[in-house]
Amino acid sequence: MEDAQLKKILLAGNYVSERDLANAQDDAIKNHRPIADYLFSEGLLTKDIMGQAIAESLDVPYADLNSNQPPREQVLKIPEETAKKFHAVLFDQSDVSVSVASDAPTEKGLSEALTPLFPNKKIVLLYSLFEDIATAHTHYQKSLDTRFSKILEKKHRIAPELLDEIFLDSLTFHASDIHFDPQAHEVVVRFRIDGVLHEAGRFPREHYPNILNRVKVMSAMRIDEHFAAQDGSLQFIHDEKAVDMRTSIAPTIQGEKVVLRVLKAYVEGFALGDLGLSPRDQSLLEDAAHKPFGMIVVAGPTGSGKTTTLYSLIKSLNRAEINITTIEDPVEYRVPGINQIQVNPLTNLTFAKGLKSIVRQDPDMILVGEIRDEETAEIAVNAALTGHLLFSTFHANDAATAIPRLLDMGIEQFLLASTLELIIAQRLVRKICEQCRQSDPILAKDMPSSLAPHIESGKKKVSFYRGKGCDTCGQSGYHGRIGIFEFIRITPAMKELVLKHPSTQQVLELAREEGFRSLFEDGLEKARLGVTTIEELLRVAPPNPDTARFSKKKKKSAV
Repeated sequence: MEDAQLKKILLAGNYVSERDLANAQDDAIKNHRPIADYLFSEGLLTKDIMGQAIAESLDVPYADLNSNQPPREQVLKIPEETAKKFHAVLFDQSDVSVSVASDAPTEKGLSEALTPLFPNKKIVLLYSLFEDIATAHTHYQKSLDTRFSKILEKKHRIAPELLDEIFLDSLTFHASDIHFDPQAHEVVVRFRIDGVLHEAGRFPREHYPNILNRVKVMSAMRIDEHFAAQDGSLQFIHDEKAVDMRTSIAPTIQGEKVVLRVLKAYVEGFALGDLGLSPRDQSLLEDAAHKPFGMIVVAGPTGSGKTTTLYSLIKSLNRAEINITTIEDPVEYRVPGINQIQVNPLTNLTFAKGLKSIVRQDPDMILVGEIRDEETAEIAVNAALTGHLLFSTFHANDAATAIPRLLDMGIEQFLLASTLELIIAQRLVRKICEQCRQSDPILAKDMPSSLAPHIESGKKKVSFYRGKGCDTCGQSGYHGRIGIFEFIRITPAMKELVLKHPSTQQVLELAREEGFRSLFEDGLEKARLGVTTIEELLRVAPPNPDTARFSKKKKKSAV
């Protein structure tokens, strides 16, 4: 919908104030994006409220397809040609009527096209958002293998068309990574969805060299290099929007393996409240982020959502009067109003050298993609000490381990104690699908042994949740991911401990006394609330024996 039309609708229904719309208009001109993006990012509007406002202006009911996705067999009752021509979805049906959702319910010819499909039934037209209808339309999509076969039969533009189908499917199913695994006679394509790899399709090995060369050309790589690892990036244009992908090619005994990381711009609409932070943890993070200087470190392995957390934070702090600069490898999210620098080894632009330059650029806040070495760590700490608020990621298994590891990198104890404000560790767990979530009582005798010590003694049955499996989640029972977190606040007592170059166990013991909650404990609370499952929690963040020991010690002393 055009911005002018949307503004008129929102004002007429008093959904947004004139002042907020004026700010949205200024942002749209400055950053070349729709006004809705600004309203979403500022929490002034949600997609469902926008849908209701548009439906109201069209004088039809609103169909929330996002929360109530119809099953495959229901969607397919409208032929694909009709559904796509009118962008329609069968939302509900009864013995006497059918409800059909469309993003253009007043379009001429829609009712006439539906009447023969549902004879003797009343046709009720509803409004739904374009992207929710597009999601429902994935049920019409044939498998990748079927589409591969059709492309191979034509024997024309095989490599470009195969890649296009793979890229489109990766976006449809919200894949974070695309894997091309060469085998003896074929190549297996796999998608990482919600942190788990799934086979998407296969094609004959004989077509792989052309596909490999096309990926290399698109990624500005050498096509004559076959025995060395290469890194690059490419862009895929879909619906007039550019989707950035990070390319990694590594030689294996079966040939060159390609992995593409899909870098989505969804962080633009992401807020701290979407990450899965508890109210207490979110308050800790916001308090630390509003200090004039200091260092906030997010720890965790690759793929645990560290960068998303930091970008959600700096996006909430991004204002015209604040100079925010980042240095990353690679720049994964492009955010208007923030100065972003890409590490480039070819020009000797390393984290350390780039950080030195940034400090001379009069920044208020600095994001360092990763503290990898002693030089970067030293410059980062000094930047935080000299009046800058610095955010960075760090590879450590948990929050308590990060302090000894930073000290082992050569940072002076007094410097770290003076600058460090907060350490966060995180993981990503799959969320239970809201469409098929159901209670899942666990008897004491069936409880995993690692879980039993964390459940109140005397309980014969404990209720958690799981997903039954439905069309929305592809029968997996999971849909989407959310973070689990642990926080260590650098209190005066913790500063004193840092000066003594503590061990991980010493940090944990003091953190426990100050109210620390582990990754497992945060995840257990989310499992109790029906956000994730116990199985998923034990897969991603099983209980740490040391953490449990300190927890019991604290409980004993409290009695």
